[in-house]
Amino acid sequence: MDIVGFLKSQFICHLLICYIFIVSGLIINFIQLFTLILWPINKQLFRRINCRLAYCISSQMVMLLEWWSGTDCTLYTDPESYHKYGKENAIVILNHNFEIDFLCGWNFCERFGVLGSSKVLAKKELSYMPVIGWMWYFLEIVFCKRKWEEDRKTVMQKLLNLRDYPENFWFLIHCEGTRFTEQKHQISMQVADAKGLPKLKYHLLPRTKGFAVTVQCLRNVVSAVYDSTLNFRNNENPTLLGVLNGKKYHADLYVRRIPLEEIPQDERECSNWLHKLYQEKDAFQEEYYRTGTYPAVPIVPPRRPWTLLNWLFWALLLLYPLFKLLINMVNSGSSLTLASFGFVIIM
Repeated sequence: MDIVGFLKSQFICHLLICYIFIVSGLIINFIQLFTLILWPINKQLFRRINCRLAYCISSQMVMLLEWWSGTDCTLYTDPESYHKYGKENAIVILNHNFEIDFLCGWNFCERFGVLGSSKVLAKKELSYMPVIGWMWYFLEIVFCKRKWEEDRKTVMQKLLNLRDYPENFWFLIHCEGTRFTEQKHQISMQVADAKGLPKLKYHLLPRTKGFAVTVQCLRNVVSAVYDSTLNFRNNENPTLLGVLNGKKYHADLYVRRIPLEEIPQDERECSNWLHKLYQEKDAFQEEYYRTGTYPAVPIVPPRRPWTLLNWLFWALLLLYPLFKLLINMVNSGSSLTLASFGFVIIM
């Protein structure tokens, strides 16, 4: 195939994947809107239904990673802890070095059956974004403005609302608050100098207040913290576009299960505990860069078929009317109609 033909085929694949994701997502958002009538009648039923509806959206992203790009993800963990994953509520701490960190976090959730009910701490602006943002709204995701004085009360209330959640859930949190870059790292270490905190080589300083409040509000509901450190082999720098293009990556995820009882209740002590944790995470990164492995047993959790089956369902449902519409437009012979349709699809 020539280069032009290859680019065209990739472009068409991108269009079709985005079309399926956006249209199916908007349909699901519309269904979620109608589930609001259940909230005052049966709140737990509302939550269970929205977990399944949310899975229909987020699993499409995981399908791209697992099946489309074929990315391998090896889990390094303690075998005793492994048997508890997916069977308990947990707070998952993720490092934030790569563009597809969140996808690998979702993949971790999917392998243990908690993708539909997974929670995050997200920027308030994302709640206005169609498909993902609206899905999160119905999942009772915790949104914040990144102004702690304004956020504290809202975040605490949202977290307390999760105490009676009917499904096992994982609360995914990037304590660094933003993705690692050299410029951000320099600024972060200047702050560490000013505050007398230990310097980190591979991470930004963690933002401790959100984590401390999360632990405080979910204590006796969440059983453990899963400290997770993600890396990619051969110095790979994965991107969303690479996944969309079908590029295969090789991820290694190190997970330590830390019982919540080991985390101090006092906010100041909890903050110190988190800083110490990030020093340990730095050491794990150093070890990985030196040896290419983590100090734990490598396990590859079985890949489940549901992400692929869900995507195939929406593809069959949505592509047939699209192709039928295209054929009718071509048969009509109207250049203006075809140009208008092409413009809408590209946009």
